[in-house]
Amino acid sequence: MSRTHVLIDLDGTISNSLPGIARSLQYAFAECGYEPPTDDAVRSIIGPPFEVSFPILGVPIDEMTPVVAKYRERYNDIGLFENTLYKGIPDMLEALLSEGLSLALATAKPETVARRITAHFDVAQHFVYEAGASPALNDNRRSKDQVIAYCLSELGIAAGGHVVMLGDRDHDVEGALANGIDCVGVTWGFGSADELLGAGALCIVDRPADVRAAVYA
Repeated sequence: MSRTHVLIDLDGTISNSLPGIARSLQYAFAECGYEPPTDDAVRSIIGPPFEVSFPILGVPIDEMTPVVAKYRERYNDIGLFENTLYKGIPDMLEALLSEGLSLALATAKPETVARRITAHFDVAQHFVYEAGASPALNDNRRSKDQVIAYCLSELGIAAGGHVVMLGDRDHDVEGALANGIDCVGVTWGFGSADELLGAGALCIVDRPADVRAAVYA
């Protein structure tokens, strides 16, 4: 297949962001009078926007604004750096570029925060564009399908078989399919192979070294 572009998720695909997200959510929940979630509970919801994950953790949507504010109070200064790059990611990015592919970041994390993280890990230069969610909870660029549509628009390309998404959760797959593109699922992040295949992933990879071949599946 003639691929030209690869859209790549951030949390669970490029980096293991669980420690910073968990500690920041636990701080925010405690500050706002809610039972702090366990690390395992946080792990299960990483990926989708807070509008999806907070009700699962026990915070109704109409009560989430102050909790999100407290979360960002800690995460934007401390939590985003409690984060590690998965082994093999720089080599994976270089291998994709060596194929002549154009790479773009597509994450449901707020765009300004995502760009700070890729700069921190010195991988930002691999991307021709870095697309993320709007920080405003009532904006129309929050879900993964909205971020992918925005990314395609900013790249100036149409959807189709020349584009593939790389991500670790079902919402990455669903967002890609909603925009008419395939998604390769990765199992080193926060989602399982069953979750990814159940959502319709084109194929599954277990190591960053396997991604270059998988994008042509």
